[in-house]
Amino acid sequence: MRRERCVLDRLAGLGVDTVAVLPCDRTRDLCLLLPERFRTVNLTREEDGVGICAGLALAGGRPVMHIQSSGLGNSLNAIMSLSVTFGLPLPILASWRGVYREAIPAQVPFNRAVPDLLAALGIPFTIIRDPSDEPLIDEVVRDAYDSMRPHVGLILPSFWEGGEESGLPERPFPARARESALDYRRTFRDPVMTRNDAIRVIAAALDGEAVIANIGVPSKELYAANDRDLNFYMLGSYTQATPIGLGLALGTDRDVVVLDGDGSLLGTAVLPVVAAEAPENLTIVCLDNGAFGSTGNQPTPASGLVDMELVALAAGIRRTCKVQDERELVDAWEDRRRGPNFIHVVLKPGNAAVPNIPLSPGEIRERFMRAIGR
Repeated sequence: MRRERCVLDRLAGLGVDTVAVLPCDRTRDLCLLLPERFRTVNLTREEDGVGICAGLALAGGRPVMHIQSSGLGNSLNAIMSLSVTFGLPLPILASWRGVYREAIPAQVPFNRAVPDLLAALGIPFTIIRDPSDEPLIDEVVRDAYDSMRPHVGLILPSFWEGGEESGLPERPFPARARESALDYRRTFRDPVMTRNDAIRVIAAALDGEAVIANIGVPSKELYAANDRDLNFYMLGSYTQATPIGLGLALGTDRDVVVLDGDGSLLGTAVLPVVAAEAPENLTIVCLDNGAFGSTGNQPTPASGLVDMELVALAAGIRRTCKVQDERELVDAWEDRRRGPNFIHVVLKPGNAAVPNIPLSPGEIRERFMRAIGR
């Protein structure tokens, strides 16, 4: 337990303010202590932590992610297409499984290849083997922030051996007795708006909100409708729009709007995390055209089956609504209260003929961060 407290002291001394965590049994004491020292965001999928940390970093925060090394496999595309592409710091302290006294066969095949995989991708990593390597944790965090890049600390279970026996009491488990009741009935009309129509309505109403725009054509449509320094245009990182928006909302008092899609929201596990963190300044606009619009309008399960508003409600988000024409969208926008808010916009497929965004990833990041800081 003493070693875990020393690690937390190091992180605090490095200015870390938030830890996004998906726990490992080899670091259970560390995970138990984290909420006493830092804002702790409990993940349900590791790649969502990449987006959440990106949003926090864009707001000027200093997050760290703590996961099992197996979770790197879920996160690599987000790390490369978001953290690397935009030059965002991402220190990851990964409990390195599969190589030291590992009793679970499923942990071995991927995890033994992790160093070679990280090296092949050009992601810096540092192996932390035993207590004498503890200062290397500082190097992982400092390099990530000084060099504006990901850096992975692979912490072997042997690092935690030989310390004091855990004297931590088990945290009281939250009471689960409750009533879950829902009276819900909605009618889907034939859509009359395209995604571009909806984006233009929202773009015209923007004031001081920070906007995270989903990958592909949605970002280009927002750029064409109303380019602003407070728009963060995503260039990749499927499923990461709402995680970025969540991290940003946790890191700033400014109102944050996410323009997400039905396809990407169906592919993420972040909505329950949004509900648990409950940032009052966050609005998620689900632009539901029932299709993967940027790749040729292939239908998603939302095209005739899944109700995205009901998905949000089931995840625990309480302020939801459904809109199906421009007047309803304007009314929903003006009726926003303290959130998180979820506006489900039912649309027909179709992409506007808009040009590419003539900004580099670095330019998007720099002007957005300057605007956020104003």
